[in-house]
Amino acid sequence: MLSNPTRTKDEIVQWIRDYFENNGPGCSAVVGISGGKDSSIVAALCVEALGKDRVIGVLMPNGEQADIQDSLRLVSELGISYHVVNIGDTVFALESELEGIMRVSEQTKVNLPARIRMTTLYAIAQSLPTGGRVANTCNMSEDYVGYSTKYGDSAGDFSPLSHLMVHEVRQIGHELPISSALVDKAPSDGLCGKTDEDILSNEKYCGDVVMQKTITVDLFSHKSIKNDGRVGMYKVKDHHPAIIEKENWFAVQNRLSNMSSEQYTWGYWVGDEPEDNSPPGFNVIRLHRRGGLT
Repeated sequence: MLSNPTRTKDEIVQWIRDYFENNGPGCSAVVGISGGKDSSIVAALCVEALGKDRVIGVLMPNGEQADIQDSLRLVSELGISYHVVNIGDTVFALESELEGIMRVSEQTKVNLPARIRMTTLYAIAQSLPTGGRVANTCNMSEDYVGYSTKYGDSAGDFSPLSHLMVHEVRQIGHELPISSALVDKAPSDGLCGKTDEDILSNEKYCGDVVMQKTITVDLFSHKSIKNDGRVGMYKVKDHHPAIIEKENWFAVQNRLSNMSSEQYTWGYWVGDEPEDNSPPGFNVIRLHRRGGLT
């Protein structure tokens, strides 16, 4: 946690001012507004640093966006100019062209909108009469585990939140003149329908897998429900090649632990011996329930 969030906020504001003084005096900050906390906080920091007349918000729904009212609320609260560019037709057109020559992977479909959004931001920035600099709205938690799209939301000219973890970003947000509902909103990637915390806490990234997260309650319809503790869950270590080193993944979990709604403590186990109905021959870690949410 930040010991003095007001001071940290002021330091970021001054850093933004210094950046623009050295890398584009008179330029505007161009911020992609998703309606989530990160883009809301970056936009508010830029307004405090540069003034509302030098901040341009860009709303980029992919077809219909269920929470676009949050984006409109943010630009209204800040009083900044904004553009709405619906990227839905562009995404569809490019996917259709690709489908004509190859099978388009799910990874491509997930990351394509983010790359088109970044292209849009730079197109607007380069078309402004006084020029623009594109804001990167990623935070340290996301950068630490590679939770971003290469040449998509991981791009940008300046990154005000890159040294802050998720809960620290929220602390900064509460120092700014924007609604608490935007600051405390459960973040999502806007791509696959999961929140940031869902993905950052997914053990599969470090090569492990938790078995029996869901259970089948009807063998005929194959209906499954979330396992609420009625049967045991177990973690299989080194189930598949990791894309994130365990040390880094566990470090992120420790930083998220004070704000997570997960009911299980990752990284604490009792030996490697299977218990109860765990499959023989598996390298198993038993998960332990927390005493309560923090």
